[in-house]
Order: sequence, then structure tokens, then C-alpha cells
Amino acid sequence: MSGDSGASEVAWNVSSTAFYKAGARPWKVADVRPGVCYLGIVFKRDDLAEDGRWSSCGAQMFLDSGDGLVFKGTGGPWYSEATNSYHLSESAAQTLVERAVASFVERTGAPPRELFIHGKARFDDDEWRGFTSGAPRTTDVVGVRIRHAEDLRFYRPGTKALLRGLAYQRDQRTAFLWAQGFIPRLWTYPGREVPKGLLVDVCRGRAEMHTVLRDVLALTKLNYNACTYGDGEPVTLKFADAVGEILTAGPVTGVPLPFRLYI
Repeated sequence: MSGDSGASEVAWNVSSTAFYKAGARPWKVADVRPGVCYLGIVFKRDDLAEDGRWSSCGAQMFLDSGDGLVFKGTGGPWYSEATNSYHLSESAAQTLVERAVASFVERTGAPPRELFIHGKARFDDDEWRGFTSGAPRTTDVVGVRIRHAEDLRFYRPGTKALLRGLAYQRDQRTAFLWAQGFIPRLWTYPGREVPKGLLVDVCRGRAEMHTVLRDVLALTKLNYNACTYGDGEPVTLKFADAVGEILTAGPVTGVPLPFRLYI
């Protein structure tokens, strides 16, 4: 990268992030369905706790407008060494969704028609009962597991990388989505390695896979922090580790804070 292009990129990132922190949105994804709420569940293990399972839980909620909130849930023994994954209790899961729905109603005047909960592990029965209990009956709740597909690579003939936005639907509930790749509009692939796909699994609830994939791809364009054209992960999960560090550093609070305060 030349010095001029590097300076322009820094200027773009700083100005766009400052614009967002000031309360405005640099851009908005087109054709977003109204009344949709996306909730990314994040965890951070507390290595200083006596109980090795003790973890803090937080959530990143994004509205159909693209604006987001971050709030912290109750800490607890959410980590399991047996499965190397995190799972909330039924009551903690219910409280988390109730806070998300209340925040959505406060900002839009009505509960969401659809609530998509994103996580990196499949939600167990206790979690799912809590999630559905915390949402109104008029809200369709869908649980989606999203993780990198480490065991699958696609290659494109020639010198260009695989197209960004390519998807392969394995069945009605599972698909692979390439959120990174060659972008015809830019005529380049802004990456160095062979693009990794995302394994998208509708593990709870019901939703059209095409709709879920479109939503996940759209959420890769809402990283106002990096201000990139498209990340390799949806913004609901992108900042799991970074936000987790902040959540464990402060006291537990039920007050949701704007996402712009964390970037």
C-alpha cells in the first residue's frame, strides 16, 4: 500500500468513526425488512474467578436501522469444559431477551416482528426456553449458529478469488456463505488468503435460509469501526472478544449503552 492510499484510508476510518460516535450513521444497508431485530450473544471467561466456569455474558443488539446497543447480562458458570462452549441458564436467557425487546420497543414503539439470535454454538434446551419466554408471542424467534467453515475451501478458475456473497445451501437449515471474496464493484479481493466461508446453521426456530443468508451478509457491512465495505463476519459477532474485555472490566448493569461507545 502506498503512503497516499494509507493516509486516505486512515482519514476515512477516523472521520467515519467520529461521525458515528457523534450520533449519526455513516451509511445504512438498503432493503432491510422493517421490524427485525438481531441479537448477538457474546461471552468472556473470567480467568481470575475461583470457579473456572465463571463467565460474563453480554449482547449486541442491532435494529433494522443498523443502529446498535450493547448490554451486559449476569455472570455465571456458563462455560463447559466438556463441550468447550458457553450456555446460559433459562432465567438468564429470558432476562437477556426481555432487555433486548424492551430496548427495541423504547426506540421503535413496538416489539420486533422477528428476532434473530446469533451465536457461535448451538443453543441448548434451557437457553431456548428462556429466549422464547422473554419474547412476546407476536415475535418470531430464530436461533442461528455462525462460525467459520474450517474444513471447506472453494477455488475459482483463474487468478481471481471466489465471489463475495456466494452461498451453497446444503439443506433447509444449513448453508455456507462466503462473506469475503472478489468484489466486482471494486474489481479486487481485499484479502490475502483463500476466502473462508461461514457455516450458517438455523438451529432453532424456523426461517427461510435465503432470508437468513441475506441478513448475515448485510450485517457484514455495518462495521462502522473499521469502515470496510464488508467484513468476514456479521457485526453481531464481530466484536465478541473486544466487547467481552470491556464487559468484564466493569460492574454488572442492566442499562443498555449505544454501540458507538464501544468502538
